[in-house]
Amino acid sequence: MERRTWSPKMADLNTDKRWYVVDAEGKTLGRLATVIAATLRGKTKPTFSPHADMGDFVIVVNAEKVVLTGKKETQKFYTRHSGYPGGLRRRSVREVRSTFPERLIENAVRGMLPRNALGEKQFKKLRVYAGPDHPHATQQPGPLSLEPTSAA
Repeated sequence: MERRTWSPKMADLNTDKRWYVVDAEGKTLGRLATVIAATLRGKTKPTFSPHADMGDFVIVVNAEKVVLTGKKETQKFYTRHSGYPGGLRRRSVREVRSTFPERLIENAVRGMLPRNALGEKQFKKLRVYAGPDHPHATQQPGPLSLEPTSAA
């Protein structure tokens, strides 16, 4: 009997896309982001394939109430550069949280996804909202378990 490695076909990619909702209130940012990134990539499914988009959609609510440990609120900075002289911009977590609290979770999850076209496609399946409400009730999202799954 010959055994072959299973590889997903185009018909397999668009089936079984589910929607999950996560309440970020009181959750640690990094621990929350790892579970979200794994769900977006599809690593929680037995049909996971690293070269294909097998993941699900994730909705995050209460992003403004996510928790950071230690002194990251004042000592962690998000840095970007425009490419022009004097174009360096640094903003602390406190500043980002006060203006765009969704970006805390978006930046953490984006850093855990692949840096290619597939990673961008997977990132677009993430929806983050600062408050408790979201407009995706018609997709009937279910709760996402934040317990780490063991591979053993």
